[in-house]
Amino acid sequence: MASPTLLSEEEKLRLLKTIESDVEFRYAIAGVLGISAILDELRRLREDFNKRFEEVNKRLEEHGRILAEHSERLEELTKVVGELKVGVGPLGRRLGRDLEKTILKLYERSLAEKGVEAERVERFVYRDVDGRFYRRGARIEVDVYLHDKAMYLVEVKSYADHEDIEWFYEKAHIAEKILGRKADKLIVVAVGVDKSALERAKALGVDVVYGDVIEE
Repeated sequence: MASPTLLSEEEKLRLLKTIESDVEFRYAIAGVLGISAILDELRRLREDFNKRFEEVNKRLEEHGRILAEHSERLEELTKVVGELKVGVGPLGRRLGRDLEKTILKLYERSLAEKGVEAERVERFVYRDVDGRFYRRGARIEVDVYLHDKAMYLVEVKSYADHEDIEWFYEKAHIAEKILGRKADKLIVVAVGVDKSALERAKALGVDVVYGDVIEE
């Protein structure tokens, strides 16, 4: 490609004089120079945008990869938690029952004073399938002690609060309907019991065997 023709000194001088004397020509030259500057700026902006877009695109790709990894880990964690629930459920129930037996053994002497042999307390479970005694599908669980013609209903807790007493009292009456007989005694056995629960039990005629009274 041929190199652009350079103006001679005489031509340059003539061009400058023309720019000075011819207003329209001067404006035309200024317009051309202005457009050129704008085009250069647009070109620079486009190059800068492309560079920034490449950076953003790389970051998005990286974030997408990290998100995919986290999703896989979350899915694995959800699966593990589900498996733990399946495994721990029966174990938790078993440990709960063992804890009840331990508490009954712990207060064996106090229970004997109330006429209860701790080792003979049995778990009674009833599912109210048709809602005949309580709510449809409800599970009623209570400990029962039978001796001669007497029946005692027992609730064993590591800690008993006001609501526990209320629920046991209600549950005991449901159990009485299911079993078809009136309980001779209602007894709550707890390692700890709060003061209001103890007062409520007394008001309802529920005996409480306990270790410590917890102030509210």
